[in-house]
Amino acid sequence: MNILIKNGKVIDPASNLEKDLDVLIENNIIKKISKDIKAPSDKETMLVDASDCIVLPGLIDMHVHFREPGREDIETIMGGSEVAAKSGFTTVCTMPNTIPVIDNLALVRFIIFEAERGPINVLPIANITKGALGQEITEMGELVKCGAVGFSDDGVPVMSSILMRRALEYARMINAPIITHSEDLNLSDKGIMNEGYNSVLLGLKGIPNEAEEVMIARDVILARLAKGKLHVAHVSSAGSVEIIRRAKEEGVNVTCEAAPHHFSLTDDAIKTHLSMAKMNPPLRTEKDRLAIIEGLKSGVIDAIATDHAPHLNNEKMQELEYAPFGIIGLETAVPLVITKLVNEHNFSYIEAFKKLTINPAKILNIDAGELKENKTADITIINPKKKIHIDEKFIISKCKNTPFLGQDLFGSIEYTICNGKIVFRNN
Repeated sequence: MNILIKNGKVIDPASNLEKDLDVLIENNIIKKISKDIKAPSDKETMLVDASDCIVLPGLIDMHVHFREPGREDIETIMGGSEVAAKSGFTTVCTMPNTIPVIDNLALVRFIIFEAERGPINVLPIANITKGALGQEITEMGELVKCGAVGFSDDGVPVMSSILMRRALEYARMINAPIITHSEDLNLSDKGIMNEGYNSVLLGLKGIPNEAEEVMIARDVILARLAKGKLHVAHVSSAGSVEIIRRAKEEGVNVTCEAAPHHFSLTDDAIKTHLSMAKMNPPLRTEKDRLAIIEGLKSGVIDAIATDHAPHLNNEKMQELEYAPFGIIGLETAVPLVITKLVNEHNFSYIEAFKKLTINPAKILNIDAGELKENKTADITIINPKKKIHIDEKFIISKCKNTPFLGQDLFGSIEYTICNGKIVFRNN
């Protein structure tokens, strides 16, 4: 069946297009983008009314945790894909810190096989090191041939500088990014939250900004040496933004991402939400939050990625010391981008959604993130003025571990179209 999207504002950040246009989808391909398109008389066509909505390329989240294999009680690839479709995402990248970790061909194939049954595109990130032990590099070339689009030991840093250098050199030859979890474990020293006023007030062990910044500085230097493609995950501090800004000015091949919770919250949230605001890297100060926003505005920060990390309620509702790090992020991503960046900090839609479309596509070297004729029809339709209430009824994820429960935000996903098929419709 053909699909004709009418009455919407078409926004393609890749080409800086922002116009009131119609979009015709035929045979899963964007056939035409123009004004006043008429439905073909010889084919059955579904009309999608996008009044008051923006029509975007399908959103890309390059950093999610779906927990399968190993913790299917928390989330599965199929279940996570359905959550992503409801959240406006047509492509996501799963991180490899599963049980077992994704360090071999069989597990990469398993993720791809499971994803084929789901509504969206799921691309595996494989491990940098075997067993995520930081001792031996995985068979990167074979893993890319099998379908991996990047490498990370997310959840744990690669502490060995020589191994990180070799990983960057090897990944350069296959044009794949090394995605770093930037944390000096000696500095973070099993901390629970940001080191500062609130950690002292609450009597909790802190993680200093420098635990992140030291590792980013090291990896930037190694990327310069190896001429590799470095991507820094979940940047959280003002100092990290500055290090990456300087590296880019010097021509180092480095990109980075920020998570919505780091531009929306500070470590004050720990006092109210306790373990529901416990994440790694931790929420930092207002100065850091504003630096993340400025980094997104200036282009130093290339992408927005959710770091979607579901945990069961009985795991999260332990004492802060024992509760796992991480919150869910897919379903609140677009509302936070609209509310915090567009509404509160005057980002244009092109500025904001470039971080969720063409930029991550370029970093991952995948054919996605554009709204153009003859491209695969991955499209997200959002009503940016519609208010939504974040409660347990709104969240369809198995897990509800988020500090945003009870908040009213703007930005409702109305349709998600992946590979030319409607995979979510807001009823």
